[in-house]
Amino acid sequence: MPFLAADPGQLRWSNRFHRLGAEHHTELGPQALPQPHWVATSPDCAAWLGLPPDWADWADSDGGDSLSVLAGNRLWPGMQPLASVYSGHQFGQWAGQLGDGRALMLGELQTPNGPVELQLKGAGLTPYSRTADGRAVLRSSIREFLCSEAMQALGIPTTRALALVGSPLKVRRETIETAAVVTRAAPSFLRFGHFEHFAHTADNVAALQRLADMTIAHHYPELQDQPQPVVALLAAVTGRTATLMAQWQTVGFCHGVMNTDNMSMLGLTLDYGPFGFLDAFDPHHICNHTDQQGRYAWSRQPGVALWNLHALAQALMPLIRDSDAALAALEPYKTQFPQRLLDGWRAKLGLRFDADRETAAEREADRLLADGLLRLMAQDRADFTITFRRLARFSTEPGAANDTLRDLFIDRAAFDAWGLRYAERLRAEASTDAERALRMNRVNPKFVLRNHLAETAIARAREGDFSEVQRLLKVLQHPFDEQPEAEADAGFPPDWATHLEVSCSS
Repeated sequence: MPFLAADPGQLRWSNRFHRLGAEHHTELGPQALPQPHWVATSPDCAAWLGLPPDWADWADSDGGDSLSVLAGNRLWPGMQPLASVYSGHQFGQWAGQLGDGRALMLGELQTPNGPVELQLKGAGLTPYSRTADGRAVLRSSIREFLCSEAMQALGIPTTRALALVGSPLKVRRETIETAAVVTRAAPSFLRFGHFEHFAHTADNVAALQRLADMTIAHHYPELQDQPQPVVALLAAVTGRTATLMAQWQTVGFCHGVMNTDNMSMLGLTLDYGPFGFLDAFDPHHICNHTDQQGRYAWSRQPGVALWNLHALAQALMPLIRDSDAALAALEPYKTQFPQRLLDGWRAKLGLRFDADRETAAEREADRLLADGLLRLMAQDRADFTITFRRLARFSTEPGAANDTLRDLFIDRAAFDAWGLRYAERLRAEASTDAERALRMNRVNPKFVLRNHLAETAIARAREGDFSEVQRLLKVLQHPFDEQPEAEADAGFPPDWATHLEVSCSS
């Protein structure tokens, strides 16, 4: 990865969003954060941006050092900070105008991987803060910083996190906490809600058209020559969303707040609030205790994503003007998501398949095999991540006990019956156990950001010890490796972890 610059004066900035027009955003600077200090930085994200290893020590001739800039206390030349306006549906209800209530876009950094937007989350009040304070707290910021980079390492499309800055500034949530700022990075933070705003709230077709044109030109340029570019955009977003949902489901990730304003136009995992990874497998698990009705339970995420895509389609109707065309753009989700989900389960089971030559009966047999394991896991509350990781050790030898995997299930007879079907399927493809184990360990992570791991890092950080945040980041950036020195991070969650709750303030 070539380095982009040797000092802040060599960074090149632009801001496409700034050029859209005043109705799309408000220009303002961040509010100063008193006594900022580094909590953690991500070398992997910095390398992706093309920054050199010493970027955190940078300072310009006007005294704008990296810490001050990413705390929101200074700006480097070329930055054009703004907060964007959007609207959305929250928990299925129209919420009206929302917007960047605690985030500021600094601009688009020109990187070896193309333009990347940098945001400060927790940078203070904006016109869209409503009754909130515009700040983020250390607790939630640690969770977002770690999970952004963990998801990237898992190969799941996501926004990134470059840095986390803390401060002794007091912030009130359920209790008094301290403030923090996360520097987020993504090719775009465009949300479904950006389009909903101009279709429903502002009723500004010209602004909606400019937004769609910019999105297509800069993020989907291959669609510009389509007969109906906006319809093609809807179809492309539908496809990316279907892929993302399959990836969430097969890694056991629960978003927690799948509102339309938290859905990415690029198919990225966006806004880490009350998220969680499944421990004991419960398809109906709700990771957000604010979600009293379970709208965003793990099993409901794919259906909610389609609901949100319908909301996006409705927002684009002033440009599409053809309901049949819009529905046709959404229809592939109903086949794309199940197929990508099945492909994901097959990979996790180590099954070989040829999507171009297999029969419908073969696909259905594999679906039933995967579904059978998931039903057993749900019945016996087997740990999601550990079960799939141990599955790589499954032996197809006749009479093999497979005790380390079998011990995860209460109903041993039911597991044994499933194991016979699984072994038969593996023998039919003539794969070797050793080769299959290698493939499975490349898709079944050993390490995910479980809530108790994050909570331990948060507790130490509150005492001024940030070493656990930095250590855990290194572990999570290599989720498929054995890492024997981090074996405890791959174990079952402790009993006290069952009482952990995360909410929308997380």
